[in-house]
Amino acid sequence: MGTKRHTSKQYETELQEVKESLLYLGALTQQAIEDSIRALLDRDTGLARKVIANDAFIDKLDGEVEEKCIRLLALRQPAARDLRFITTAIKINGHLERIGDMAVKICEKVALLNEEAQLKPYIDLPRMAEIARGMIRKSLDALVKEDVALANEVRREDEAVDSLNEQIFRELLTFMMEDPRTIHRSLLIMQISKTVERISDHAKGIADMVVFMITGKNVRHQWPFDEEEAIRPGGRKQVKPSQIQ
Repeated sequence: MGTKRHTSKQYETELQEVKESLLYLGALTQQAIEDSIRALLDRDTGLARKVIANDAFIDKLDGEVEEKCIRLLALRQPAARDLRFITTAIKINGHLERIGDMAVKICEKVALLNEEAQLKPYIDLPRMAEIARGMIRKSLDALVKEDVALANEVRREDEAVDSLNEQIFRELLTFMMEDPRTIHRSLLIMQISKTVERISDHAKGIADMVVFMITGKNVRHQWPFDEEEAIRPGGRKQVKPSQIQ
């Protein structure tokens, strides 16, 4: 019995280590986003290069978390809820690693922008980045608390980032039409905006996986529904604004 209790305790410790590693990786990616936008606002190429260099550590941690999860699957043969947690952790880990890559992409564009005069004040981009960072934080909080409502809140916030990205695109398109000399800088800013939008997509992806972990339902391609869900012919769920929680 003593050995069995030890094994069970060790197993729980290993699960907790995976969760803590995800939270640490999430904190690193949030910091990378903050620093990349700070590098843009302050025209700090040195900070941008630091974010790029630090991505190697994020990649290393990504590999370590994946190895822990695979080892748990192979040696512990988890079932039911634990199996969902481990498979969810693997996917969340991948989303976080890609978010780190997105921060690098932003910094690469920042370094190029800093070689030219600033085109315009940055207002919407920092707002986008702050929402995206908050989405990462809240999605991981939802993981820890097993909170479906919080995960669904993150999923809804993706729309705000999409709207800001479209607004930035329209504004920069106007710049380019009025003055062709702004095209290069405008395109770089557009690329940064699109990258932040992709970060929010990854944060939403994390929230989707949290919902799956808690409920066992795959919601990647649908919005939260009321208990009485509208169903189209053929079994597809019908999205209605009134149904979105």
